[in-house]
Amino acid sequence: MTRPTIVAGNWKMHGNLGMAENLAEAIAAGASESKAKLIVCPPYPYLDAVVRALGDSDVHVGGQNLADQPDSGAFTGEVSGTMLRDIGCWHVIVGHSERRSLYGESNEQVATKFGLARDAGLVPILCVGETLEEREQGQMESVLKAQLEAVVRMHGVDALQDAIVAYEPVWAIGTGKTASPDQAQAAHAFLRQQVAAHNATIAGVLPILYGGSVKPGNAPELFAQPDVDGGLIGGASLKSEDFLAIAAAAS
Repeated sequence: MTRPTIVAGNWKMHGNLGMAENLAEAIAAGASESKAKLIVCPPYPYLDAVVRALGDSDVHVGGQNLADQPDSGAFTGEVSGTMLRDIGCWHVIVGHSERRSLYGESNEQVATKFGLARDAGLVPILCVGETLEEREQGQMESVLKAQLEAVVRMHGVDALQDAIVAYEPVWAIGTGKTASPDQAQAAHAFLRQQVAAHNATIAGVLPILYGGSVKPGNAPELFAQPDVDGGLIGGASLKSEDFLAIAAAAS
């Protein structure tokens, strides 16, 4: 089975309602020319507007985060997976590096969110990645293994069968630095090997995306690597022409 090619845009906390609608409409208009599966992940307040703006296009919508609590309860300020699914989301990002570093989310908390996303009928996009300090100290593999194994230990390897993994070297997010194609391939191959140690079939079909300052200029070489199945795009997803150019490269 061929692994799907996926390009997911994480808009983070940027823009306003008009920008979100215009961006979604422009991406929807160009989506038919891409063979890649496209996902956009806008801020919570704009989810409904983006779903409407995308209309009947093939572009899917995802949340940027979800609560680590059951679907209902006194958790002011949180949003459940069921709520995301109800508004029209098909995916949700879990464990983004900014959630881990700025909000202190642990591997276990991320794994909990991963399971709650699946319970709600969402496809989790599990983010893993090392900091510059961890890379320089030779800890990349141990960090990636711990982040991935937390999910496998809590939910079993079968939970990865309908999921997406995104490798995002923290030192390459929003810095303008990009992992070289060889560095990206080495990390992706390591992740696939870790999954294969539990189940080779799931490892063979698991989409692993690269996220870290992907742009139209570097996308073709990154996506040419055998274990890179697309990208989790940050800043470049805020410009429809750049996002669609990256999607074309992934195709």
